[in-house]
Amino acid sequence: MEIEDKIKEIIGKAAGIKGNIFLEMPKQDFGDYAFACFSLSKEQKKNPADIAKQIATKINKLKVKEIEKVTADGGYINFFLEKEGFSKQIVERVINEKEKYGTSNEGNGKNIVIDFSSPNIAKPFNIGHLRSTIIGYSLYKIFNSLGYHSIGINHIGDWGTQFGQLIYAYKKWGSETRLKKEPIKYLLELYVKFNFELEKNPLLQEEARIWFKKLEMGDKEALDLWRNFKDLSLEDFNKIYTMLDVKFDHITGESFYNDKMKKTVDLLKARGITKISQGALVVDLERFNMPPCILEKTDGASTYATRDLTAVMYRNEAFKPEKLIYVVGSEQRLHFKQFFKVLDLAGFEWYDKCIHVPFGLIRLPEGKLSTRLGRVIFMEDVLDKGIELANKIIKQKNPKLKNRDKVARDVAIGAIIYGDISNDRVLDVEFDWNKVLSFEGNSGPYLQYSYVRANSILKNLNKGSGKASFKNIDEKEFILIREISMFNKIIRQAANNFKPNVIANYAYSLSQRFNDFYESCPVLKADKGIKERRIMLVQATRQVLANALGLLGVPVLEEM
Repeated sequence: MEIEDKIKEIIGKAAGIKGNIFLEMPKQDFGDYAFACFSLSKEQKKNPADIAKQIATKINKLKVKEIEKVTADGGYINFFLEKEGFSKQIVERVINEKEKYGTSNEGNGKNIVIDFSSPNIAKPFNIGHLRSTIIGYSLYKIFNSLGYHSIGINHIGDWGTQFGQLIYAYKKWGSETRLKKEPIKYLLELYVKFNFELEKNPLLQEEARIWFKKLEMGDKEALDLWRNFKDLSLEDFNKIYTMLDVKFDHITGESFYNDKMKKTVDLLKARGITKISQGALVVDLERFNMPPCILEKTDGASTYATRDLTAVMYRNEAFKPEKLIYVVGSEQRLHFKQFFKVLDLAGFEWYDKCIHVPFGLIRLPEGKLSTRLGRVIFMEDVLDKGIELANKIIKQKNPKLKNRDKVARDVAIGAIIYGDISNDRVLDVEFDWNKVLSFEGNSGPYLQYSYVRANSILKNLNKGSGKASFKNIDEKEFILIREISMFNKIIRQAANNFKPNVIANYAYSLSQRFNDFYESCPVLKADKGIKERRIMLVQATRQVLANALGLLGVPVLEEM
């Protein structure tokens, strides 16, 4: 049992509390953990200071070996850990468990389906796709670490009226030579041109609808062009996924569900929740203060909602998941509310397993990203620029470094991933080259360097005797050990809130604590028993930092 859980259990028994117990982490002089009695004061109609004294007295009588003493101060109960035993237990546990430290088996036997990344065919993988990709893949790893079986799905946008637009644009203005030379950028150019011409001639949208209808009906010319656009796009996407080391269990585009949508529509009709409105088939959601969910357009063409409904029914049947998670931008919030409500109205009891994990936009200084306007930043360009900058810095600071190109690549990727994932996902982020590619302060390279620093201490050491002394722990050591002890709690917190930035913030705090320890507590020059202890503490820090960075997708480096 984790020490926090043990303290909560003790408080619960001593105070007769059955609900959630919240512990605070006070300043060092006031203990290692604290519990506020002010809420109990309202219930019991007693002075919180008196309640704290009463509970502290009861707990002290229990003589818990991990706790040195319990004091009452005002309305707070302060817990002072027995530092020697606690420190020895935590450090040895990390060293023994290695990459397993922080993990649990609470999700054993349960599947978690995570839909993330999901770029659109014939459009470049731009910086706007980064958030879904790295947040989703981090959640994938986080749930795996808690014993769940994560199932990552890349739901490629390869169907819809926009493909009618693109087919029309290519047939009217396209060049096969340019398509072969620079496929994705050229397809984007055609898409932007269509939308520019559409502003002048709205009738072009009808031409696009006709071509998409042909595509749905299996027209050979339409299908051949669509397949070509799709193959070129997937090849481009895979370059980015390889660089970011992101993997999926299933890559299934919207088109995968094309032959399954009729069954979905028929089922919803049979359950009596559909109606015809202005020639379209819809589910009326007015009583829920939402616009109708359109299942079929007036020409019988399918919609985004129909494809998502079909996909979720397929996934629920195929994977029997505990949760169905969608890592999709907050702009799609209404879509998911409609989509989940339709499942509810249709009588699917598992609808509440569906969770939209929204995230804010990435904006440029001149406004939000827009593919239609051609206002995008290509992800490949971001990675290339990051690698170029990292190479320059390494050349200045460590010109004799081996494998400089690989290190530069890993540093750049770490900077870009951490620069995004360290933000609370619900916030909008303005894309700033200087911030994203920063190599100082709260950044990916700072965390990577902290790992390298720990590694360099251990690199030339002989194996210790194993006779470490945990008596008279230095304050900086204990602060670091207590930080290490929180890792499992941090992982659960990140999973419960679907927020990887919780782990990013923890990794930064751990790095700061380690660097404070490094400056204050000599390792190699310490007396023998203390030296052994500090070597073990460096080993433990290095391991936990590696585990945390692994969950974020930030590469770990042996030297830089």
